[in-house]
Amino acid sequence: MTLRGLLFDKDGTLFDFHRSWGPWLAGFLGEISRDQTHASRLSEALGFELKSQTFRPGSVFVHDTLEEILDAVLPHLPDWERGALAAYAIRETALVPQVPTVPLAPLLAGFQARGLVLGVATNDNEAPAKAQLEAAGVRAYFPFIAGYDSGFGGKPATGMQRAFCATHGLAPQQVAMVGDSLHDMTSGRDAGMVTVGVLTGTTSRAELEAVADVVLADIGELTCWLG
Repeated sequence: MTLRGLLFDKDGTLFDFHRSWGPWLAGFLGEISRDQTHASRLSEALGFELKSQTFRPGSVFVHDTLEEILDAVLPHLPDWERGALAAYAIRETALVPQVPTVPLAPLLAGFQARGLVLGVATNDNEAPAKAQLEAAGVRAYFPFIAGYDSGFGGKPATGMQRAFCATHGLAPQQVAMVGDSLHDMTSGRDAGMVTVGVLTGTTSRAELEAVADVVLADIGELTCWLG
C-alpha cells in the first residue's frame, strides 16, 4: 500500500537530542540542586552524564513522559512539590533552542509536495513541543501535533498513532512512524504502521533493526527511501 502519511517523533528525530537538551539539562540541574553532589545524584536518576552533557541509552529523560521523569527525580527533591516542578519544567523547556538533525523546512516541504500528510507524536508535553516547532520555523508543516498530555496517552501505547490516522482518514498501513527510540517503533508497529528507525538519538542500530522495518541514518534519507 502506498504511504500517505509520515508521523514523526520529535526529540532525537527532528531535533538532535544531545545538542538540544544536554546543555539545557546541565543548567537546569544546576538551578534546582543544592550542590555538586546533589546534581550528580539527580543526573544519575535521569541517566545523564553531567560532564559530557550527554544522555545514556535508556535514559528516562530521553524516552519517557514528564510524569515518569518526575517519578525519577522527586525522591531526590524533598523541597519541591510535584505540580510546581512540573509547571517550572514545562515553562522552561518551551524556551530550549532545538538543533535540527537536518535542514527541516526544505525536507518537509518536499514531503508535502509528494502529497504526504505530516504529524508529530512526542512524549513531550504538547505546549512546549508546539513552541519548539514554531521557533524552528516548521510548525506549519504539521497539521497534527500531539504530546503525551494531548488526551491520547504516550508512547509506547498507540493512542497518538490512532488519533493521527483518524484525524486524516488514513489506514495505519498508509503511515510510517519515524523515530529514534524503541518506544517509537513499538507504538508504530502495534498501531499497524510501517516503522522507520533513525540513528540520531540514543538507540543503537542493532536495537532498532530488531524491531523496525527499516533503519536510516537520519530523516534526510527518507526522500530516497520513499523513492
